[in-house]
Amino acid sequence: MTAIHDPLVPEGVSNPPPDMDFPTGPQEPERSYIGGVVAGSLAAGFAAAVILAFLPVGIVNDDFSTAMVLIGFAFGWALIAVLSSRFAGQPQRWAVAPAIFMVLSGALVLLAPDAVVDALGWVWPPALLVLVVWVWTRARRELHSRTRAWLLNPVLVVLVIFSVGGGYETISRSTDPAVAMRGQLVDVGPYRLHLECTGSVGPTVILEPGGGGSAASMGLIAPAVARDSRVCVYDRAGRGWSDPAASPPDGVQIATDLHELLARADVPGPYVLAGHSFGGLYVRAYAAKYPEEVAGLVLVDSTGAKSTPVSPQDASSYSVLKHLSSLAATTSRLGVGRLIAGSGFSELPPTYRDDARATAATGKEMGGFLDEFGVANRSEAEAGSLRSLNAKPLIVLTAERGNSEGWMAAQNETAKLSTNSLHRVVPGATHGSFVENPDHAAAITKAIHEVVVSVQTGEPLKGP
Repeated sequence: MTAIHDPLVPEGVSNPPPDMDFPTGPQEPERSYIGGVVAGSLAAGFAAAVILAFLPVGIVNDDFSTAMVLIGFAFGWALIAVLSSRFAGQPQRWAVAPAIFMVLSGALVLLAPDAVVDALGWVWPPALLVLVVWVWTRARRELHSRTRAWLLNPVLVVLVIFSVGGGYETISRSTDPAVAMRGQLVDVGPYRLHLECTGSVGPTVILEPGGGGSAASMGLIAPAVARDSRVCVYDRAGRGWSDPAASPPDGVQIATDLHELLARADVPGPYVLAGHSFGGLYVRAYAAKYPEEVAGLVLVDSTGAKSTPVSPQDASSYSVLKHLSSLAATTSRLGVGRLIAGSGFSELPPTYRDDARATAATGKEMGGFLDEFGVANRSEAEAGSLRSLNAKPLIVLTAERGNSEGWMAAQNETAKLSTNSLHRVVPGATHGSFVENPDHAAAITKAIHEVVVSVQTGEPLKGP
């Protein structure tokens, strides 16, 4: 007689003990926390990146911020590998690879010489692309959670974009026209500032570029002024060829820097100062701080000053603004600065255009740009400390188009700073076209010439 095998009795057990338990129905699957592990780890990596980027350190720049962001995200990837093995029942050991890649990249950016970091621009974009493909393949096999589709895959897409942007930046930088710095770098103490002077007839004209502008952005004006006057143009700290400042410089600091720059470069005064946009604030701050060094002013669609007290500056060396601007400047490694700069400066002479685009594409330039606007309120109040130029010649140029409400009234008020002043509204001009359009730039050259002649002859300005 054939024995009947009970399907609930394991093979090889002929006489199971009476107290042996057997499953009587479908088992509940073990609960997995892998989705929470992945989401939580990536969130922790993002938080670590932000926290590390704001650590109080002596030197804050885009190198520091880039390194801290990479190390922070490496922490998030490492958490996925560790926590998934210990608590989720779905080990994701592949996450170790992006963790190692990012922590090594961060260390190199922070510690390696600039030449090495630049050379690695040819390596890391394709390496990152290969890593993304490998991670996607491994995660597709091993990560059984909806977070793979709605969280991990979008992160990988962002990394692909970073890879493409990094490759674009490296290739563009290598194919850009070679740009040589004109002028000289002058040590003013905490950093070096770039100065270029041309022409020979005094008084010397000092051009102050607008917010976000470098010396090269004055390329339509400086050569024209140099035909009959001595003219100097310079890069503020963090702009163009100049070194960055440790903290965002306001109008008074910029005036102090310029004073020291001209003294150390043996450029004698008094000067005719011409400032466009934010540059108008800075020349007003200079005139307030060093009135004996100023012979006359030209204010070109200048940002309005404020007659409010200047708030005390924080004595602490820690600057949240500096950390923020440096963090934003990390995008220069992905070609963001180059994309922005590549669409501008088209009307400048080729030498100045290439110079402006090359320097504007850097992380230093992006950080300096944001620093400048971050302390705008202080700069406006500092410019307001200039109450009068007495009878020194002053010409105010204002754009005809694109003005905000109250702008024209503020320009009229600015013209009252001197009893020897003219206010001209330039037909067809916009705020930006003064340094971008040759015809409107010519209005600046003309105004500078008139102020120079008034200084030389002692005669008042003649309208209109």
